[in-house]
Amino acid sequence: MELRQENITPRPVELLAPARDAETAFEALIHGADAVYMGAPSHGARRSAANSIDDLRRVAEFAHRYGARLYVTVNTLVYEDEIPAVEALVWDLWRAGVDALIVQDMGLLRMNLPPIALHASTQCDTRGPEKARFLRDAGFSQIVLARELSADEIRAVASEVDVPLEVFVHGALCVCYSGDCQASYMLTGRSANRGECAQVCRFPFDLEDGRGRVLLKNKHLLSLRDMNRSASLAELLDAGASSFKIEGRLKDAAYVKNVVAAYRKALDEVIDANPERYRRSSLGRVELGFTPELDKSFNRGYTPYFLNTPSKPGKMATFGSPKWIGEEVGRVLSGGGRRYTARLKPGVELNNGDGLGFFDASGTFRGFRLNRQEKGTLHTATAVDIPPGSALYRNADSARQKLMAGTTASRRIALRGWLRMAGDRVALDLEDESGLRISVAADCEAQPAKTPQLQARLRALTKLGDSIYTMADGDMTDNVGDLFIPASLLATLRRQGVEALDLARAASYRRDTRKAPSEGLRWNGGQVLSRHDNVANSLARRFYEDAGAEVGAMAAEVERPAADTPRGEVRVMETRYCLRRELGACLKEGGAAKYPGELYITSSGNRFRLEFDCSRCRMRVLYAR
Repeated sequence: MELRQENITPRPVELLAPARDAETAFEALIHGADAVYMGAPSHGARRSAANSIDDLRRVAEFAHRYGARLYVTVNTLVYEDEIPAVEALVWDLWRAGVDALIVQDMGLLRMNLPPIALHASTQCDTRGPEKARFLRDAGFSQIVLARELSADEIRAVASEVDVPLEVFVHGALCVCYSGDCQASYMLTGRSANRGECAQVCRFPFDLEDGRGRVLLKNKHLLSLRDMNRSASLAELLDAGASSFKIEGRLKDAAYVKNVVAAYRKALDEVIDANPERYRRSSLGRVELGFTPELDKSFNRGYTPYFLNTPSKPGKMATFGSPKWIGEEVGRVLSGGGRRYTARLKPGVELNNGDGLGFFDASGTFRGFRLNRQEKGTLHTATAVDIPPGSALYRNADSARQKLMAGTTASRRIALRGWLRMAGDRVALDLEDESGLRISVAADCEAQPAKTPQLQARLRALTKLGDSIYTMADGDMTDNVGDLFIPASLLATLRRQGVEALDLARAASYRRDTRKAPSEGLRWNGGQVLSRHDNVANSLARRFYEDAGAEVGAMAAEVERPAADTPRGEVRVMETRYCLRRELGACLKEGGAAKYPGELYITSSGNRFRLEFDCSRCRMRVLYAR
């Protein structure tokens, strides 16, 4: 029997970049992003990264020129009295050209909205196929998976749903499953689900046993390193991921430039090696004026998180500091005040104005500014007290900062062209990477040329200047022959051709629209919803009840929970990160002797009990109110 091999359409692959404002969004796109995500004027999970409708419109227009997309976050919980304002906001975003909304609150599925596509935010806490199927059936066009999923778990979801799966690949990590962290709200009244997270996970804690004895003091026990999966993009693609998301809507433009460029380069290598399987989801190739280096941008140290196997002890968190300590550049030998001698690592060159730091005797990271250095002698801008032998770190490279502040990249869409005579007119045909083709023509009384014209015409037609297009000599076919055409006419044709191509690109761009929900949409298993499911308004409640669910409790922000255990504790976090494992005291691996009995973490008078579910490799953080 003869087997027929069906044609496989290459899967579009998206590099999704953060942007806190329009200018950062432009840089993200120029440096290779296929899409950017930004905050709406309100109801985005980073309140300090809100943007005006006019700025979002400018970004959408710029992105669409490259076939790239703009996603906007409306991913906080919506209170009952805010529903009309959110409806109006979404209509404004639709009219501004936004491609999709990233949302958490299911109430939006019952609002009067335009047909804008909806993406399920990571706050929806999608940990497996069952939840992903439900969100797909509800009408979501793209699903952001929980950061904690392994490659095999991503593969299991991809085998069950036919919508693009979005995964985080780089940036800061929340220690709790996103959308289910209530530590900030319980302690400070500032809700992470309302864009006001107080970042409790970055606090310093003492580790105590059940009798109150301090086992570790003043350590950042819940502060995770930053994610870095740049070496695992092929594995993620093979697992079924389609959109690769960089975290960082509060980061500056230099950070976004560097990280986007690094991932663009790494992702292109995988796509170019597998053109039958994958393709880029936007147009244009990037030319960089710098070398991307992920270690040069803010990070707390890196971890691939749970992509494959559980990490080794001491490799997932950063107990010393929640800040960026930078790369180690040398060691202090002696000195004091504002003058020190140091031994630098081979190849390290310090620059006047660099930001340096060290850990003091208490383990606290101290930073200072370098005024100048002369042959291993460091002159600091202010007096510092650096113990001899201290490792020295650089977290601000003044020379690189200066480089990254300038123009660091260009992005051009490749064209092919044909010049031909059409009766008594000369015509120019242009076609871009997507196959979009236009023609422009002008009257021309062409005369026989006295000298060869080919090279002059090629130079005139391929000189595309500040446009977003590029064309090599070999991509222009000249069918005019030995006729003379004035250079001014060729320049006019080139300009008109580029303008016509821009107009054609804008006219042909099509946004995705929201998918219709499946008939008979049913909630998974009909289980009772708790405060952890974040039902915050009547529309969300109706959505779940229509799907057969029972809402047992509203979101904590709407109904502050009563104590849910006899001890007066309330769960504020569930994490896949395990502090016992990080400390080398995993109960499943014989570590009980190191820290026997119950464990607690305390900070500024607040006490949390740690509960370990070893059968599922989960840790819960319970707040004793």
